[in-house]
Amino acid sequence: MERLVYLDHAATSWPKPPEVGVAMMEVLEHSGANAGRGNHSLAIGAGRVLVKARNQLAGLFSISNAQDIAFTHNTTMGLNMAIKGTLQPGDHVISTMTEHNSVRRPLEYLRQTKGITVDYVKVDQEGQVDLLELQKNFKPNTKMVICNHSSNLLGSILPIGEIGDMAKTHGAVFLVDAAQSAGSLTIDVGKMNIDLLAFPGHKGLLGPQGTGGVYISPALDLEPLLHGGTGSQSENSAQPNVRPDRYEAGTQNAVGIAGLLAGVKKIMSIGTMNIHRQEWLLTQRLMEGLSGIPGIRLLGPGLGSQRSGIVAFVIEGEESAHIAHRLDREYNIAVRAGMHCTPLAHMAVDTLESGAVRASVGVSSTEQDIDRMLAAMIEMYGRARIR
Repeated sequence: MERLVYLDHAATSWPKPPEVGVAMMEVLEHSGANAGRGNHSLAIGAGRVLVKARNQLAGLFSISNAQDIAFTHNTTMGLNMAIKGTLQPGDHVISTMTEHNSVRRPLEYLRQTKGITVDYVKVDQEGQVDLLELQKNFKPNTKMVICNHSSNLLGSILPIGEIGDMAKTHGAVFLVDAAQSAGSLTIDVGKMNIDLLAFPGHKGLLGPQGTGGVYISPALDLEPLLHGGTGSQSENSAQPNVRPDRYEAGTQNAVGIAGLLAGVKKIMSIGTMNIHRQEWLLTQRLMEGLSGIPGIRLLGPGLGSQRSGIVAFVIEGEESAHIAHRLDREYNIAVRAGMHCTPLAHMAVDTLESGAVRASVGVSSTEQDIDRMLAAMIEMYGRARIR
């Protein structure tokens, strides 16, 4: 069988750069102790890894104080920290129909338990939000605006700078889900008026699973999601006020964070603009080829428009799971099919019942990968549909 063509980078980037594994083994073998939990050399070595990673991430996102970054297990944890740590009974939230369940489910939980209210602003067929419509949803009690930088289904890129300006004008906290943009799109928390930024380590930042983080503006004091040991102010029963300890209870994943540090260094050596350009060219190649197959409907921004490295599609009369299964078993091509944990986005583009097939590219993707995907799709569905 031919080599695996991996087109599921929106879920987890793979393969990782070799230096990621090397960095993780280095910590396992030489610094495998608890960061911040001792004065011996192994603990100090683990602590240095966390400091370096925090500084590297601060540089990537133009964050002035690296201590405002708290490490998490993933984007979901960061979003939960931001949402549950900010919202109180009676608060109003504005979000969009392209949000992942990592945003929607915490909001719906707080709607039921704390009585918050939520408006999900509609998006068009290309996944774009009408800023005038978003503006109309602000209320005197609007506490937070939440949006993803890029949809994990449609690949649409939202104008977070303009949305951030709008939130600031209304005195609302602005939370950005960077699950599909960290590492491939430029993010400047200051210029974009981002108060909270949740990001994964295992996707565009090329780190291992089980890593991620959340930036918390120094103007905010979130209620911690977790309470426990931090290695600091241990004589107090309350969670420390000092950052990042306040938001990092328990032993940190120093091994994983070492891998994340290596991944971020790789990203910064290439440049996010270069990565985005390369991913965009690959999506255009894929979209152009798929559009020639009868019965295929491409989702999200049209050919030539800006988008992230995601191309989702449906085929009339075919189940998305069946398409993905055939690509995997017959052609050794990995894509994802189904709901992609974003039912509101499917609702917006009328694919809630069918789901969709999603191919997503990353740093390691090539034109040959795209051509293999296109050849497989034409062999499976193109010829059969040409009469």
